[in-house]
Amino acid sequence: MSKKVMVIDDSRTVRQQVGIVLSEAGYEVLEACDGLDGAEKIAATPELALVICDVNMPRMSGLDMLSLVKEDPSNADLSIVMLTTEGQAGLIARAKKAGAKGWIIKPFKPDLLLATVRKIAGTA
Repeated sequence: MSKKVMVIDDSRTVRQQVGIVLSEAGYEVLEACDGLDGAEKIAATPELALVICDVNMPRMSGLDMLSLVKEDPSNADLSIVMLTTEGQAGLIARAKKAGAKGWIIKPFKPDLLLATVRKIAGTA
């Protein structure tokens, strides 16, 4: 059975690019279009191996979604990796403090993304 990975990004193109890399590697990919949609879908999908999330999105940012999801004790072990154009140390520190397991800068390299997912999702 393949592991489920959710990709949360307001860019359909980014969701598709990430989805192609992961599905070709054998992951089942779920998508959400912003932080609010992602938080709702995470709550409805308890068997997620990993979430990959953008930072800057409408309705709810990725950092706000991260904080909200991590408030729920049932998500304590859920790994979340931020995938964003942002690289400021303050944002990275805020994400790490909120529970993010990684930070990847866009545009991403498919091999780096896949290596990160394998390591964090425990499928290396």
